[in-house]
Amino acid sequence: MKRATTSASMFFRAIGTATPGTRYTKAECLEAFQKSDWYARLDARSHMIARTVLQHDNGIEARRLAVDSIGDVFSIDPNTLIQRFLAHAPALAAQAAEQALARSSLEPRDIGAVIVSTCTGYLCPGLSGYVIERLGLRTDVQAYDLVGQGCAAALPNLQLARALLVSGGCEHVLSVCVEISSAAMYLDNDPGVLISACLFGDGAGAAILSRDPAPAMAPAPDGRRIEWIDSTSLIDPGKRQALMFEQRDGMLRNILTRAVPGLAAEYARRVLDTVLDRAGLHVSDISAWIMHAGGRDVLLALERKFELQARDFRYSAAMLREYGNLSSAFIYFVFEAALADDAPPGWWWLSSFGAGFSCHGALLKVSK
Repeated sequence: MKRATTSASMFFRAIGTATPGTRYTKAECLEAFQKSDWYARLDARSHMIARTVLQHDNGIEARRLAVDSIGDVFSIDPNTLIQRFLAHAPALAAQAAEQALARSSLEPRDIGAVIVSTCTGYLCPGLSGYVIERLGLRTDVQAYDLVGQGCAAALPNLQLARALLVSGGCEHVLSVCVEISSAAMYLDNDPGVLISACLFGDGAGAAILSRDPAPAMAPAPDGRRIEWIDSTSLIDPGKRQALMFEQRDGMLRNILTRAVPGLAAEYARRVLDTVLDRAGLHVSDISAWIMHAGGRDVLLALERKFELQARDFRYSAAMLREYGNLSSAFIYFVFEAALADDAPPGWWWLSSFGAGFSCHGALLKVSK
């Protein structure tokens, strides 16, 4: 096996995830849409798009949404949506963080910095303060709230964690991504808006990062040493119109275009090649792929561009099918799935992409 080198290290000590308790299938979502007031407000073409997405295989079978009943998701007004975010984003962020902390063998007082990313709601003071409060972190903990990076946010979050660890400012960092996509709901006759409403779910992911390797990496049964080796980013502001949020009527409206699968695959391959070239590695050297999925069409585009098989992206596909697109939180679920499946050690590739248009990737070295 070829070797990659790095001047300073960061190690994954634990991963945690959390979702709302209620699972909604595609069939339930379609039935609720047809019973809602919104069905009469939208045109026949929109009805056809919704049926096509929700009745055929779009790579998603179910989602977790932070509502008491699926009909509640069609209560779409600014006050309802921000209250949904306030009620659920701090709670899910804290649940994922608590799970990661419990698996890490660390105490709350050991955490020197917390970084929280989200794009589906805005709070001031930010979500980091809620996480600090709920976990009982130190009052002098460094706190960072990152917004506006969409589905790609997990990797910039982790890159900041590495910078904090390498600088010597702390020994352990808590990384959190939380998205309440049901708090960013918007409906109109635009196909991209409708498809977006059928794709996204609610959830949170967290990781504990350390300067030194952990004694064990839960939930892997035999313990793992997972080291961040190298990373890079690619941001093309000229393509921001392909995938973004805009403000309309006091609410977030997701713009999703047909260009996204092609852009994601192209930029993801360029990011991968950059890091692998520096490491003297090849695509065939990667033993596990921890990829943001986006959607079924994105995964298919990635398979073609990377010249890989569906099995190589099986963890991303499995998480997409069960949870939908969890935006920035998704990558933590894929990471957790690979660990639970005891994915083979060696070189792992971690990558996310989204609004910007941006793409990020990191090479991990995994050993038992």
